[in-house]
Amino acid sequence: MCLSQLDIKEELKNLPGWNLINEKLHKEFEFDSFNQAFGFMTRAAMEIEKMNHHPEWFNVYNRIIVELTTHDAGGITKNDINLAKILNSLA
Repeated sequence: MCLSQLDIKEELKNLPGWNLINEKLHKEFEFDSFNQAFGFMTRAAMEIEKMNHHPEWFNVYNRIIVELTTHDAGGITKNDINLAKILNSLA
């Protein structure tokens, strides 16, 4: 079930660095090197697989742009919020 705009705004208060862009949760992670960025993606992949909830993400050298939405639900769900929290904890 999709979260309301009000619920999303409330959740964003507890998600440092995340914003709502184009109806998706959005964050850009920046690391000191490609190796650190790739290591983050590898650690995140393990958690992502456990959740079976896969992000849209893009990597260029030391930056990773992540966008979260639940396509099957047609918007942002609690799964997206939970994954954003996990990604923050891994960064």
